[in-house]
Amino acid sequence: MSGLEFSEIPLCPPDVVFGVLDSFNQDPDPNKVNLSIGAYRTDEGDPWVLPIVKATELALAQDVLQDHEYLPISGLTAFLDSSARLVLGASSTIILENRYAAVQTIGGTGAIRIGLGFLKKFSKSNVFYLPTPTWPNHNKILTELGAEIRSYRYYDVDKNCLDEKGMIEDLRAAPEGSTVILHGVAHNPTGMDPTKDQWKQICDVIKERSLTTFVDFAYQGFASGDLDKDAWAVRYFIEQGLNLFIAQSYSKNFGLYNERVGCLTVTCSSPKLASCVKSQLAVLCRTIWSNPSNHGARIVATVLNNPAMFAEWKENLRVMSDRLSQMRQALYDRLRVLGTPGNWDHLLAQIGMFSYTGLKPNQVEIMTKKFHIYLMKSGRISLAGLNSKNLDYVAKGIHEVITTT
Repeated sequence: MSGLEFSEIPLCPPDVVFGVLDSFNQDPDPNKVNLSIGAYRTDEGDPWVLPIVKATELALAQDVLQDHEYLPISGLTAFLDSSARLVLGASSTIILENRYAAVQTIGGTGAIRIGLGFLKKFSKSNVFYLPTPTWPNHNKILTELGAEIRSYRYYDVDKNCLDEKGMIEDLRAAPEGSTVILHGVAHNPTGMDPTKDQWKQICDVIKERSLTTFVDFAYQGFASGDLDKDAWAVRYFIEQGLNLFIAQSYSKNFGLYNERVGCLTVTCSSPKLASCVKSQLAVLCRTIWSNPSNHGARIVATVLNNPAMFAEWKENLRVMSDRLSQMRQALYDRLRVLGTPGNWDHLLAQIGMFSYTGLKPNQVEIMTKKFHIYLMKSGRISLAGLNSKNLDYVAKGIHEVITTT
């Protein structure tokens, strides 16, 4: 028999995150808790459709001018322009001088894939630096692209803090022209972000080494509840003369998880270069998904371009951000009351949806097998999975595991 024997194809292990979710879904225990998936939940443990999203969908459904024709390959123009303004700021000189290229993508993952594919094709260096740890898909995408992957120290697991010294040393040793991937806000999986002073040091090293900067920016407004505060690092880098690749996602901050709404924004030194970059990005989009989807992007564009709706969306963001902050504080307080060994201050130093608890793989295994609490092997938890009904149960589980292992 000629050709490929399909029996020769190995079975891939399940996705790290969705594999844990599958195990949770199959668990019949009534007390089970899911702290693995990065999706917002209410205090009742239910998904939340943002009120402004629901209202926008109803309005769009009644729009007689709506159709299902193809969008431009690069995406919905109103969506692209408003996405650039959101991340760069409406008064940014990049916006005013039209020095950016933007394409609509299939979620934040699509933005990362298109941006890294562009750099793999056009960059003079095939070296890409990832933080340790980072979102697993970064490594998978770069591996599929055939890039040379190197790592820079980011999180000190022994001290539960940012490894500032190690990060700076590794970036300073990077070959000129290498690409460094940064998490713009609410680092996934640790939740530990650099301070403003640390961001400034990072920026100085990037300029010193002439590194290309790629920012994974999935949580604007969702981290602190303040859109401008969350964009501080991105805007500072641009003010310092750096041009960035910025992968935006609207899964978290709009709750549009299954609509897969993303945008890749690239800042450039001139309008002419921006046009050239956009043309090449569009070619990459064409070869992967050909044409972007309309519904989610139109929701985002409608909200971002309407002042009243934009204001309501910011209130929705604050609801989500505040609940996550409350859960973070509440978990910290309960561990302190229980007298759980160790210093848990790192919980409060972190931000956003995730927290690196400091639990070790063997402790995570006990959490799952004994308490039916599902989290990542790294000890990362999604604070969105905590609520007033399961908080004490989770805290007691952590306490028991810590004190008995």
